[in-house]
Amino acid sequence: MSPRRSRDGGILSTLLLVAANLLVPIAIFVFGKGFFPYKPLLTGLATYGESSVYGEPPKAQFDKLVFMVVDALRSDFVYTANSGFKFTQSLIRDGGALPFTAHATSPTVTMPRLKAITTGSIPSFLDVVLNLDEGDESSSLASQDTWLAQMKRKKKGKLVMYGDDTWLKLFPGMFDRFEGTTSFFVSDFTEVDNNVTRHVPEELERKDWNTLVLHYLGLDHIGHKGGPRSPHMLNKQYEMDGIVKQIYQAIESKDHLKSTLFVVCGDHGMNDAGNHGASSAGETSPALLFLSPKLKKLNKRLRAPLPENPDFQYYDTVEQSDLAPTLAALMGVPISKNNLGATIPDFLPFWSSSEVKAEILMRNADQIMQVAHAAFGQKMYEWSFKEDGKPETDDEKLAAGYMEFEQLYQQVYRGASPDLYQEMIPKAGNWLHEAQSFLSGMASNYDTPQMLLGFGIALSALVLALISSPTLPPIPFSLVTLAYGAMMFASSYVEEEQHFWYWGTTAWFGYLLVRGLNRKTAHPIAHAVSFGVILLAARIIRSWNQTGQKFAGEPDIVTLYLQTSPVLLWCLVGATYFWIQQHLTFGLSSLPIWLSFATSIGLVLAAFTFKVAFVVEDAPELLTEFVKKLLEINFSGGGRELVERARAVFIGLGILMAASLGFMGAKKQISQGQPGVFTALTVLTLFLVTQSRVTDIPLFLLYNLQFRLLLSYVPELELGEITLSSLLLQYASFFAQGGSNAISSIDLSSAYNGIATYNATFVGILTFLSNWAGPVYWAVATVILLLSKRQHLLSHRRGGEEGNVYKLHVSLMTVFIAAATAAVMGACGVLRDHLFIWTVFSPKYLYVVAWAGGVHLGVNVGMGGLLYWLGVREGSGREKA
Repeated sequence: MSPRRSRDGGILSTLLLVAANLLVPIAIFVFGKGFFPYKPLLTGLATYGESSVYGEPPKAQFDKLVFMVVDALRSDFVYTANSGFKFTQSLIRDGGALPFTAHATSPTVTMPRLKAITTGSIPSFLDVVLNLDEGDESSSLASQDTWLAQMKRKKKGKLVMYGDDTWLKLFPGMFDRFEGTTSFFVSDFTEVDNNVTRHVPEELERKDWNTLVLHYLGLDHIGHKGGPRSPHMLNKQYEMDGIVKQIYQAIESKDHLKSTLFVVCGDHGMNDAGNHGASSAGETSPALLFLSPKLKKLNKRLRAPLPENPDFQYYDTVEQSDLAPTLAALMGVPISKNNLGATIPDFLPFWSSSEVKAEILMRNADQIMQVAHAAFGQKMYEWSFKEDGKPETDDEKLAAGYMEFEQLYQQVYRGASPDLYQEMIPKAGNWLHEAQSFLSGMASNYDTPQMLLGFGIALSALVLALISSPTLPPIPFSLVTLAYGAMMFASSYVEEEQHFWYWGTTAWFGYLLVRGLNRKTAHPIAHAVSFGVILLAARIIRSWNQTGQKFAGEPDIVTLYLQTSPVLLWCLVGATYFWIQQHLTFGLSSLPIWLSFATSIGLVLAAFTFKVAFVVEDAPELLTEFVKKLLEINFSGGGRELVERARAVFIGLGILMAASLGFMGAKKQISQGQPGVFTALTVLTLFLVTQSRVTDIPLFLLYNLQFRLLLSYVPELELGEITLSSLLLQYASFFAQGGSNAISSIDLSSAYNGIATYNATFVGILTFLSNWAGPVYWAVATVILLLSKRQHLLSHRRGGEEGNVYKLHVSLMTVFIAAATAAVMGACGVLRDHLFIWTVFSPKYLYVVAWAGGVHLGVNVGMGGLLYWLGVREGSGREKA
């Protein structure tokens, strides 16, 4: 082949590779648009006139509402013998409190749960992402009908809120008096709640409000920090029970509060590890209580406490969205337009008239039918014009049931036999819950053609990546890709994906160990020892943090050894920072010795002291007095000082990274003994350590050990084998640092480093880098392996193969990410009616977005490509010198 044809072919394959990488995000966007559609929303506020034409509105039973949310208040925290809610339990026994377990649908995070509580709608899974965008009107509650908006329209008092500032973000301009609480550190168990409680006595004396919202975060923070069995948990429950007692006794004793309804609930629960976001029984079972002396007239005196129940179901279970129509009836306001909840029938005895009770249910049914009409239109009634007159589709059956229900109501309303009311109650309940179940699926109105188009684009990206590759993918790489794709169709494998990468990594390096010995290498003992150490490090790394679903709360190295022995932890952390400082000093050896030493010492000490100060706030139990005294830290505490410390570290790291890249671009060496990309990796490692949990910092020592040993064996590895090693290590390190395919595993503790106010872009970047720190490290370390391989090929004059080093690496990584993306899309499409579609497969799709967009395009292709180009440029400068 002529050089010209070879060059033309190279340009064409490069263009195909570029096209493949551009198609991956396009495929994700197109498929996601069909998989996560926007739901139709009814605009404006509901009124009694448009929701029913039957008589006068039912009389309100309460004039004021105190709505108290205890974040992550799992049902057993209130209802069992081990609970600290002793006063609350006494109210249950006396009839002053009516308890329920509220079913919270996934995703069990605060914003979607507040949406369900206030609108009565069932949030779609995408709300967990969209609610972060305050400009997205379909996700914001400011433009939607809620019981808060209805209470405000009554104009019989002010709306007041204290607590989690999520309410202020979701309801801008709604509250007349408010103070939001924000805590960047989950170790804040007390101050974050004290800032709420200090307002309670004053508000209980005021007469100018009709709605008081309180949202406590401390119990949730304790769960995140130490799990549901944390030693702090019981004291926090006693504290919350004390608030309940204070408010209830004020309602009993103060005339202006006599007609006040007090609601206490959790927005979600927590799992055995103290996290939430998924769909385990603990996460989806928060407590819900209605409290008032007026409830005693219902004669509902129930047993309390109850025995432990592993399913966390206590008393009657209701949907969390049932709160909205129930509060509407009790407070005398119209039901929110987009509500899918059913009025809780336990409260109907408040109204003595059977006609009024029936009307309450009918109004609920009317309102839900308006939601159905918005979705299906008149085609719901087409069955009535057919010869057989039988409904066939689900929406037609819904309409038929409503018509039967309405006819029964008309008879009750006209004063027919009282027995008809008793017949109507169960029928109404059944229809409302059937409608709720059916219409909640509107959040899953898939656009199948759009999904198929996205899937087709992903397959096109895969084909283009395969064509662009200079060689066929190695057999082991192909096996990993095919096995991973097949695994995406099984929910259990998706939940426990970490085992695939752990065992795959072990099998691969075990294979390299055996292959090297069979080839009778020049130094078999050194070879065996090196790969034996790599395998041992891999075994330690996989045991560092338990993750997944089945074993999330099981013991691991962090819980067994590091959390119980802070001295050991800080010895390992100190060793990691010392290693970074030594490598940084060597990486700046072209500078004057005093400057390189001062720079490395100053920057590492600044990063170390920031981490110590961070731990003082985030996990003070992990800090030893020795560490404080050793560095003479004068840390007064508070977020502002931490922000300034983090900014100083980031500015220093940014300057040093820019200098390293600048030297490489100018074909100059910043280090006398190694390429500049090593210095860049060290600087990056210091940043990633800053963004990692303190207990995960020693993992970077193990990563470096594996990297150095692999680097020494680059001549023995083919290019495809280097890429496969990188792929396995990137994914294994992600799970080793506590990652999983569940939303609940996302760590936000370092998302605000250096940030004083919320900024979606910076918080998003820091969240990504802190959760994917391991993959980012290995992506950049792989660049050094590739540059080393290129240098080896050049020295052995391998026919121009050095020009394909990076291209082959990127093409293989693109093959994998395109195949993985297509497989997850296929699983989401084929299994779209699966029980776990929103709890397992949808979160996995969001993780694919992060892997494809963040890790692959942003790091492997973007950052890796820049560093590789600069490394080649610097190498050409060394050759000329």
